[in-house]
Amino acid sequence: MTIIIDRTRDRAATTGPVSIAEKQREKARPKGLYKARVPIYPKLVHGRWRWIKWTLLIVMLAIYYITPWIRWERPGALPDQAVLVDFDGGRFYFFMIQLWPQEVYFITGLLVLSALALFLVTSLFGRLWCGYACPQTVWTDLYIYIERMFEGDRNARMRLDAAPMSFNKLWRKTGKHAVWIGAAFGTGGAWIFYFHDAPDLIRTFWLGTAPMTAYVSCAILTFTTYVFAGHMREQVCIYMCPWPRIQGAMLDDQSFQVTYRYDRGEPRGPHKKSESWEGRGDCIDCNQCVVVCPMGIDIRDGAQLECINCGLCIDACNEVMDKVGRPRGLIAYDTDAAVAARNCGQKPQHRLIRARTLYYGIALAVVGGLMIWGFSTRKALDVHALRDRNPASVRLHDGAVRNGYTLKIANHGFEVATVEIRYAGIPGATLRSPGRPLADPLSLRVDPNRVTPVRVFVTAPVDQVGDGSRPATFEIRSGDQVQTVRTAFDYGEAR
Repeated sequence: MTIIIDRTRDRAATTGPVSIAEKQREKARPKGLYKARVPIYPKLVHGRWRWIKWTLLIVMLAIYYITPWIRWERPGALPDQAVLVDFDGGRFYFFMIQLWPQEVYFITGLLVLSALALFLVTSLFGRLWCGYACPQTVWTDLYIYIERMFEGDRNARMRLDAAPMSFNKLWRKTGKHAVWIGAAFGTGGAWIFYFHDAPDLIRTFWLGTAPMTAYVSCAILTFTTYVFAGHMREQVCIYMCPWPRIQGAMLDDQSFQVTYRYDRGEPRGPHKKSESWEGRGDCIDCNQCVVVCPMGIDIRDGAQLECINCGLCIDACNEVMDKVGRPRGLIAYDTDAAVAARNCGQKPQHRLIRARTLYYGIALAVVGGLMIWGFSTRKALDVHALRDRNPASVRLHDGAVRNGYTLKIANHGFEVATVEIRYAGIPGATLRSPGRPLADPLSLRVDPNRVTPVRVFVTAPVDQVGDGSRPATFEIRSGDQVQTVRTAFDYGEAR
């Protein structure tokens, strides 16, 4: 059986006084080729989801602004910063983890891991990222809070925008934009601290001696934060962000999203206190779910690209349901399948485990396992052997043959490492390094957090001289760790 729910309603044209909201919409109506942005004045709402959003906003902003100032003691001249992207030194520091440029596969793995986690969360619970954790959402919430401080809530802001310029309007608008710019500058300033040692950069920044990239980056982040969070807001989500269009591929009728339960709310309409609820839905058409929405949409129209699943309409609707004496949850996190089942008189079933969530979960586990394995088996020392090419070999006066190599020893640790080097594959071959005493094995100290080139020569005795080349290996031992590096010994035309 096919059930068609008609949500369209004929509304008679009003001829009474024009509201302030209608005046604002009239000002925004297109008068040219492109439609102007219609201002959105979201109303402050109280409830569980608003409280969760405030909590996450404070936590995430605190993490963003405080993290560059967390100190982490490192030896020598290394920066004592817990999280730092050091382009000059070619390192990425994250507490006890240090990544080198050639370990970009770890960064790639983290990006893949984040994407899969986002896919899995979206397929299960909809656009939680957009509603609670996206930087655009977080900073827009902050900017709306600042806006309310100066201009008041929804109705007061609308009246202020519609009023002619006055001293009251001037100081409120000026104060709001000044604080907006200050918050934007703080955002850009915090960002550059992730790329330089924060205590040193904050001093050189105000002295005018910081790198030019710091000033340019701070200016760009200040400008984009001010424009995106203060002026564009929902337009960034609708027109600039690709995720609203991509996330449709992650969702199905079993995904939890902010949902208007039309099976319970329809038919809707105004309701008086003395009237019966028989033969009608619980929705009283108060539009509170619309006026609190930061995207300016009506959730009762169904799933929409603009909806970020922030849950504010749930809090607004619950407040109204409490006032009219109806159960909460007319708007709630629910699935399309559950709503359709209740509409047909069936018991809804929620299936968290299904094909797509299994795919994402397995992929997430595999990539996460590979990342853990990679970090757990990561070597403190990484050695590469480069054989001389011109000349590949040198014949000595006694008939012996000598090959030259450059060993590049990368010490990924934060302490000086003592290494022992042996050469195997050529019987009787001797290993020496210019400037160091002859010894077997060759012992040397490697500085931390850097690549140390070591020049070595291997000499094959005359009784082992042949033609062509033979495989050989360098064995590098540091403590309990042993690394074998394959190479070759070239005889050339020694015979």
